[in-house]
Amino acid sequence: MSRLRENFDTNLAEAGGDFINPKNSALGKNFGFDYYYPLVSRSPEIKEILNLIKKVAKSNASILIQGETGTGKELIAGLIQFISLRADKPYVKVNCAALPENLLESELFGHEKGAFTGAYQTRIGKFEQAHTGTLFLDEIGDMHLSTQAKILRVLQDQKFCRLGGNKTISVDVRIIAATNKDLWREIELGNFRVDLYYRLNVVNIHVPPLRNRKEDIPLIADYFRRVFSKELRKNTKGFTEDTLKLITNHSWPGNIRELKNIIERAVLVAEDGKMISGDDIIMSGKDYFAAGGRERRRNEQEVPVLDTLELNEVERITILKALEISKWIQKDAAKLLNISPRALNYKVKYHNIKHPNWKKNV
Repeated sequence: MSRLRENFDTNLAEAGGDFINPKNSALGKNFGFDYYYPLVSRSPEIKEILNLIKKVAKSNASILIQGETGTGKELIAGLIQFISLRADKPYVKVNCAALPENLLESELFGHEKGAFTGAYQTRIGKFEQAHTGTLFLDEIGDMHLSTQAKILRVLQDQKFCRLGGNKTISVDVRIIAATNKDLWREIELGNFRVDLYYRLNVVNIHVPPLRNRKEDIPLIADYFRRVFSKELRKNTKGFTEDTLKLITNHSWPGNIRELKNIIERAVLVAEDGKMISGDDIIMSGKDYFAAGGRERRRNEQEVPVLDTLELNEVERITILKALEISKWIQKDAAKLLNISPRALNYKVKYHNIKHPNWKKNV
């Protein structure tokens, strides 16, 4: 890893247009999308971020990464760690929104045996685990004020005590924090400490939403297409021109995370050996037409013609129609039918409905 870090500029030049097939790149062989994407991004904003990262990564300065959910803040944090002087040291991640206040403090600082009910043994916290390395505090805007005060103290003194302990522990830890919240707004609301904000915000990186870097959407989408095609053992041939326009024009409120999920489903329902078409892209009708999609409305409103009133057959035809509209994704078909996925799965088995794209014939 250290050799790759030292040759980062060489890897950057080497990456060129080889994002899709990184096996020929030293960086691509050792790391995946998280490290490779910023090197070949066509977005001016991402290129600016990369240039800033190269300048500050090798310092010990705290870094605050801000941006909407799913924009790739953790990706940027990982790249900073990769090219920092601490690249060979521990890199510890904590999601501050995933744990309640009391458990988060124990997670961060550890606890002594008997510190609270259930503390049957001494536990080392994330700060100790990250000693000499980097601690990534994700969603720090969701951290409780009392925990913020303790984080501030550690950042100032590089010292703390475990919960229930008296021994002072010294650590050498670099902090990278991330949040999808407007911290100034949180400060005004009394939810975030202004002194902690300034301590974290030595270097500020704002990751733009995917809708503001449309140049990268086809690049990222094709990466995910190849990943899921390999995973699902399907030979997809790329995207049609209309599909590329569709995904490029979509606003992507869920950013890269939403794009990843939609491409996974597209690969799942696409015909083997063919290009992914607009019909394979599962969006709500409103989003689909706003992004320039066509023809789907006629198909979605088409009501099956029934030649029988026999209840079982009516149910079977209706289920088949819902599955066709939802591209054979049972969860989406269940929503159309206003029943639970479990209920639909039972009915699919009952009517012996099968499809070749399903991993198992249900």
